[in-house]
Amino acid sequence: MEKQKLATGRRKEAVTRIFLTRGSGKIVINDKDYKEYFSLAYLQNQVDLPLKTIESTDKFDIQINATGGGIKGQAEACKLGIARALLEVNPDFRPALKAAGLLRRDPRAVERKKPGRKKARRSFQFSKR
Repeated sequence: MEKQKLATGRRKEAVTRIFLTRGSGKIVINDKDYKEYFSLAYLQNQVDLPLKTIESTDKFDIQINATGGGIKGQAEACKLGIARALLEVNPDFRPALKAAGLLRRDPRAVERKKPGRKKARRSFQFSKR
């Protein structure tokens, strides 16, 4: 595999494009190291999870473009995108990734605001007098 593999990950409003190549285990998000981009340890673990699942943390270089959403949404979008890119590299990774629940796109998103309400479901404070 000398060509890079492409994949897309989405979560909430976040979208990530993943460019996966063989390498030494370097993960770069928007031209920053992923540990610098995601300062919280649990978000770094989310990004690492697909590679740890198939035990190849030092076999692939990953370049990621992340847009939209917040940092948690972007981290989980990275997780899905990396898992999808690894499938393109080797379809034999599928059982392990599927068992870890890494191939399912989380469909939850913010509910829209309704008219006559403060938020989606919260109503304005009731005043009796």
